[in-house]
Amino acid sequence: MTTATQPILVYTEATPNPATLKFVTNRILLTQGHLDMPDIESSTASPLAQELFGFPFVKGVFLAANFVTLTKDTEAVWQEIIPTMREHLKDYLAAGKTVVDEVWLKEQQAALGEMPVDANDTESKIKAVLEKYVRPAVEMDGGAIIFKSFDDGLVRLQLQGACSGCPSSMVTLKQGIEGLLKRMVPEVQMVEAEEG
Repeated sequence: MTTATQPILVYTEATPNPATLKFVTNRILLTQGHLDMPDIESSTASPLAQELFGFPFVKGVFLAANFVTLTKDTEAVWQEIIPTMREHLKDYLAAGKTVVDEVWLKEQQAALGEMPVDANDTESKIKAVLEKYVRPAVEMDGGAIIFKSFDDGLVRLQLQGACSGCPSSMVTLKQGIEGLLKRMVPEVQMVEAEEG
């Protein structure tokens, strides 16, 4: 008895950032974390991203569990490039090509596993709130927000994927995330975005 292979599906979802679009697939691309590549120089760990940067209109690639968020240049029109990108992603995945270099991925996972977690530590509390309440919502919009530092009441976060350059990201950062962190972690007084 043979098992039929499930067809690869790729559909798009809008993001709050008009320059980015989320391409969702029924395949797992990354088993843990995400990978933000704002330019071709940062894409060495992902053969898929390197290939996507071969399209002249692709200006950024963000990979997560089951989606790729693409940032386009200002001249490109989504309606014209969506069919090309969907087909390219389907063909790439159907061919069984590498999405992310496994050696790089294992090194990243090992590095994450070495970080100590102290439930009483303010940074750990901030990271826990971001992980539980912010990450799922931001990933739905095709992006990520990364904790960078906490010092003297100030939390610095890095915006990635669709969040980077999004017109509404500063409102979300100040009114949404800052308010949430102030309520849940009293040591937090302010939240700012930091450039990657």
